[in-house]
Amino acid sequence: MNKIRVGIIGTGAIFRLGHAPGWTSHSHVELVAFCDPREDEAKRLAQQYGVTKVYSDYRVMLEQEKLDAVGVATPNKYHAEISIYALNKGLHVFCEKPDAMTPEEAQQMADAAALSGNLLMIMRNNRFMPTSRFLKRYIETGHMGDIYTGRVGWIRRRGIPGRGGWFTTKSLSGGGPLIDLGVHMIDLAVWLMGNPSPVAVSGATYTKFADNKVAASKDSSFGVACENGIFDVEDLATGFIRFDNGATLQIEFSWASNIEDDLKFLELRGTKSGCRLEGRDLKLMTEIEEVLCDITPRLENGGKEHTKNIHHFVECLLGNASPIMVPGDGVDIIKILNAIYLSAETGEEVKLQQ
Repeated sequence: MNKIRVGIIGTGAIFRLGHAPGWTSHSHVELVAFCDPREDEAKRLAQQYGVTKVYSDYRVMLEQEKLDAVGVATPNKYHAEISIYALNKGLHVFCEKPDAMTPEEAQQMADAAALSGNLLMIMRNNRFMPTSRFLKRYIETGHMGDIYTGRVGWIRRRGIPGRGGWFTTKSLSGGGPLIDLGVHMIDLAVWLMGNPSPVAVSGATYTKFADNKVAASKDSSFGVACENGIFDVEDLATGFIRFDNGATLQIEFSWASNIEDDLKFLELRGTKSGCRLEGRDLKLMTEIEEVLCDITPRLENGGKEHTKNIHHFVECLLGNASPIMVPGDGVDIIKILNAIYLSAETGEEVKLQQ
């Protein structure tokens, strides 16, 4: 079987730490070319991975190289632009989250994928945790009953990434922890809840730690910091989402808060049972023979979910799997994120058009 020829656009930290292990460990993938405006860095990585072609402009790469797919790992601002360009060139696209910075961009990406007939997949690595896969089967089998509400959060005590760089520059990132961390956990919750459509959102955002240089997390070393750079995004976001089936979801995401410990969690409540996922630890709360019971499933610890997601993308291209996410999922998520920012700005609930 011929290998899938892949070009990489963006060779920063998320590519090195998240994407590269996935592409390089699949036997049916050939990395053909790298592209990054920081050409010296791209050349260094290309040498490391045995790639001979390096470009500073993705348009030139797509014109000159015979590719089947591209991996996009750039700052958020460029996700839609590059993905749409590649889809229009007849290529499959795997893109880092978030899908886009606006619902309009996300919809344009979905439309380009539909028109081209090619696969567009956005990183949804949390769907590949063993606990997430177990929960999805558990819910679809009916063990939780009607899931009517939930809470998700990812809160750090001091973990601002790339302070002063593109992470904290709204024109490049689209926002702070809501778009950086929230996209992961909101997507996971909505997917587990059966993908109900959001109909209304309210939220609030805060920027209280822009001038605080204390770091107490490995996350604060992620990304490229820039001394005296821009910090015009939130460091904490809270919100409330209503769905068309009557279900609701509370959310909280922060890069910096005066809390005891960093916490990443998902909690769903159903009529037959509930669940709480904290980090990688899952607990089910239910009734058995009229007795309240807490159950801790014995599951593998997992890991390498970014790699699993990229392998899934490749297997879809090979015809061995069906996509775990479709572009429409991303349109809804970006609608939610943008509505929370709008609600925070206006102080009012935002209704979403269906």
